[in-house]
Amino acid sequence: MSGNTVTQSVTTIVPAAPTRVRARGTSLSQSHAARELGLKRGEFDLAVHLGRIRTVVDDGGGGLRVARAEIDRVSAESGFPERLRERVRAVGTADGAALMDVTSARFTRLARLGQVVPLKFYLNRYRAVVWLYLADELRQFAADEKNAPLLSGRTPEHLRGQLDTGLDLRPRNWRGRHLGFLLRQAEDPWARAAAVASLLDSVQVAEIVRDPYERAYVNRLRPAQPTHGAPHSPAAQVAARITTAEDPDEIDWLRSDLRQTVAEAREGRAAPRPGPKEPWPDAVQHGLPTVRASGAAQLGGPSDGASSQPGGAPVKPRGLLGWLRRGNP
Repeated sequence: MSGNTVTQSVTTIVPAAPTRVRARGTSLSQSHAARELGLKRGEFDLAVHLGRIRTVVDDGGGGLRVARAEIDRVSAESGFPERLRERVRAVGTADGAALMDVTSARFTRLARLGQVVPLKFYLNRYRAVVWLYLADELRQFAADEKNAPLLSGRTPEHLRGQLDTGLDLRPRNWRGRHLGFLLRQAEDPWARAAAVASLLDSVQVAEIVRDPYERAYVNRLRPAQPTHGAPHSPAAQVAARITTAEDPDEIDWLRSDLRQTVAEAREGRAAPRPGPKEPWPDAVQHGLPTVRASGAAQLGGPSDGASSQPGGAPVKPRGLLGWLRRGNP
């Protein structure tokens, strides 16, 4: 990527991990909270994604919830609920261009150059990527006088040169924004490491996280990425290219961040490892060695099915082994 690339930075504030709650009476499920706030589920999810609505972690294992106090705070904001809906409204290229009073072609060029940052994406029936943008951000961009030269007249020559080389920063900027959302939802350093790892392919992660138990733990905590179509289908492959870092400098940055977050996670606590095998209950009860016997010895005698007393006299097999040998000289 050219060092002259102009990108619209996405300021991501990563607050502390979501608060944990114990009493369900003081919080609501996400679907219940969406109904309370008069939002469609998609609008509610975007509000959480953007940090407009804060969530808490249910200690009972029920996933993320919304505190009653947060419902009251959001409801008390000026212009609720219309203003909240407008702040989470996502628009496509045509509507985005209309909001900024530019042509769709110019809007697409601005998006490819990284001047406006996608909020989400989906694949249409032809497996073409459709990018969606936050309407509130587009209005702010158009209202900023510093951006006036980009909204009218000829595109600056150095930017046209980057477009001619095929530059398209939409996937990269989406990944940066999505990582900010994942980090906001991470509960501890291991979860933050898993969030960073979710944007790298498995080979890159294996090179950084060499311990197999740590790598397995990070993979287990990896948040699911947006999926489109059946696994390994053409649509899923297109989505995988968007959700996985491609540019060398982006990969280097993520690898460095992953290395650092894993080191911080180790200092806090070790990744889970398999414990020692539990001894047999009878061995624990009688204080006997806990090494398991193999072969016929597990049935209680030598390999020929008989045991002997100190004097050497054979003892008749008992139990299951004796029943099987009954009538057999």
